[in-house]
Amino acid sequence: MAGLRRRGAGPSSGSAGDKDVVLGERCGDLDLRNDSDIPEVSPSTDSTPEILKKALSGLSSRWKNWWIRGILTLAMISLFFLIIYLGSFMLMLLVLSIQVKCFHEIITIGYRVYHSYELPWFRSLSWYFLLCVNYFFYGETVADYFATFVQRREQLQFLIRYHRFISFTLYLTGFCMFVLSLVKRHYRLQFYMFAWTHVTLLITVTQSHLVIQNLFEGMIWFLVPISSVICNDITAYIFGFFFGRTPLIKLSPKKTWEGFIGGFFSTVAFGFIFAYLLAQYQYFVCPVEYNSETNRFVTECAPSELFQIQSYSVPALLQAVLGRETINMYPFQIHSIALSTFASLIGPFGGFFASGFKRAFKIKDFADTIPGHGGIMDRFDCQYLMATFVHVYITSFIRGPNPSKLLQQLLVLQPEQQLNVYKILKSHLIEKGILQPSLRG
Repeated sequence: MAGLRRRGAGPSSGSAGDKDVVLGERCGDLDLRNDSDIPEVSPSTDSTPEILKKALSGLSSRWKNWWIRGILTLAMISLFFLIIYLGSFMLMLLVLSIQVKCFHEIITIGYRVYHSYELPWFRSLSWYFLLCVNYFFYGETVADYFATFVQRREQLQFLIRYHRFISFTLYLTGFCMFVLSLVKRHYRLQFYMFAWTHVTLLITVTQSHLVIQNLFEGMIWFLVPISSVICNDITAYIFGFFFGRTPLIKLSPKKTWEGFIGGFFSTVAFGFIFAYLLAQYQYFVCPVEYNSETNRFVTECAPSELFQIQSYSVPALLQAVLGRETINMYPFQIHSIALSTFASLIGPFGGFFASGFKRAFKIKDFADTIPGHGGIMDRFDCQYLMATFVHVYITSFIRGPNPSKLLQQLLVLQPEQQLNVYKILKSHLIEKGILQPSLRG
């Protein structure tokens, strides 16, 4: 109120100087607003193709949205299967593309809400920070998985050896540019957007990096979690659409307990069956490795014990139901239950978080990229949470020492260092009785 009284005071309130003061006060009071004071973002436009609008014109809005979502969902799933067929590299490009689009959608909301289009350099700085963070994370991936390829090219060895220093220098340059761009009466607004950019980077870039890390462990660690989230999203919507009566959470009024419970059981069953189908093929279970001789990603290996059929005793309570005392299945199917359970019980909280975010800034969707679905972020709000869980799950319960990755790291060492490692390893093997002391190196 004090700011409003100052704006109307004095005969010269319409001068250019007073306009700047008013703008500065408006920006400075942003942190004192309640939710009702947040400016509304312009509503998203209807991007539904005209052919679909005409075909569904006779239906109610409820069923029209059902058909639009269904048709576009099938189209997206078909495209996803095509990319899977094209291989691991195309999946990595897909993850990177989704990351960039999600970043664009979230950062654009910040521009609109805080009216920051006119801030000097800031749009460019946001994208510059995106490039810096991607350079750091994907450079780490190159150093880990492409060591033999890098070793053959001297110009790349410099970039890998000083990768973290270069990454820090690039980020520091952007940081200094931000400080130099600070403008009087806009300080608080500029720091709002600086924080907005970094939180967006945390949500998008780091999580997409974990998705690709999971993919390198084997395509099955990429497909089962992602498909489980998709399955839960679809089945929860179907159960909620037909049977939903009891509201689940105020943040998402359309979400119901019926949809939540139906989605849970459907997702666990789907994950168990889908894991069984994928575990039969090397293409899905073998770690993704780069072959420097053919310059291709390869997925060939002797499947680990996780992907070999084993016999398990059936609990006494279930023996009468199943009619057998033992059951044969892949050990990975047990892990798939854990992944599916997380996807259906905890994964939706990523969607609730996104719903709260959209309500806070009075928007229906992050964008209007996909008719009936909203933006890319609307479809992947649960996937990022899932990616973190899978990465933690693998490192905690699955991953052991990786000889292939260790060998790649050894090949990057200097010859003297490699010889020293060889001598230590030889001495260790002799002590264990695996090698004879008379063996010549």
